[in-house]
Amino acid sequence: MLDKLKEFEEEIKGFSTKSKEELEQFRIKFLGSKGLIKALFEDFKNIPKEQKREVGQKLNTFKNFAQSKYDELVEHLNSTSTNENECEDYTKPGFPFEFGAQHPVSLVINEMCDIFSRIGFVVKEGPEIEDDWHNFSALNFPEEHPARDMQDTFFISSKDKYALRTHTSSVQIRVMENEKPPLRVIAPGRVFRNEAISARSHCIFHQVEGFYIDKNVSFADLKQTLQYFAKEFFGKAKIRLRPSYFPFTEPSAEMDVYWGLETETDYRITKGTGWLEVLGCGMIDPNVLENCGIDSKEYSGFAFGIGVERLAMQRFNIPDIRMIFENDVRFLKQFSAAF
Repeated sequence: MLDKLKEFEEEIKGFSTKSKEELEQFRIKFLGSKGLIKALFEDFKNIPKEQKREVGQKLNTFKNFAQSKYDELVEHLNSTSTNENECEDYTKPGFPFEFGAQHPVSLVINEMCDIFSRIGFVVKEGPEIEDDWHNFSALNFPEEHPARDMQDTFFISSKDKYALRTHTSSVQIRVMENEKPPLRVIAPGRVFRNEAISARSHCIFHQVEGFYIDKNVSFADLKQTLQYFAKEFFGKAKIRLRPSYFPFTEPSAEMDVYWGLETETDYRITKGTGWLEVLGCGMIDPNVLENCGIDSKEYSGFAFGIGVERLAMQRFNIPDIRMIFENDVRFLKQFSAAF
């Protein structure tokens, strides 16, 4: 063993490096948990008793020598690195950084969440795979409603009635089941419907659901909330509410914003009417409140659902909805300066 110690000592004395990688290899070889010094101490157990004192002293001396050599090299490399940094010319131009790009759908969702947060709405999210209760039954969809058919919904398990959610209204149910009024919530998310893909429609799209539940909430509160949104998002405060039907609201309405007919593009996106259809809304049906354990005689509320892709196409003049989902880098790079 004494011969090995002498051989290793000479190797350490002659070792030098300017690389931290090589120094790390040195540490692993001699000082690591499976290194040579560890192995020498294991072999020390087999040394005859009469030699243990002498060999033990030299073994400890060798270990301290190796550690001292390693510490010296570490200090030398660190001082060299510091000196090199001090010599850098900080007046040189920096390396250019490429700006990333947020997706147009993300830009619109973030803007809408920001608008509604200013009047007290909080953001909530829910799962994209939903059961029948949260996606249909609790929202007052009758058993024979066509939305429950395979041609309208992507069912994952017909036996257990699990499906890809068809709207973010399911988040409304989950919040109402677990929290007590007053509730003022905005729920953005991706939804799925079994529709033919074309320039104007897709089987995947995004929706922002909003609802407010408290005592004495009226349709006037709904109208003022939507008028505020139209003013903030479109810069236009003139809206109209047309009677409509949704299973989970009564009365129900569609909201249009007056866009005008100043340009040819205005004619195209409003189909020559000057009015742009924006969202569906209404007062939450008392049955929905009762399904979630909320007393409909004490509380009332309104809800609205906004299709994000339609607004993104209008905001960024996107002619085909399929462009939003193709992840073409040439398309996405156009939005690098949009935030």
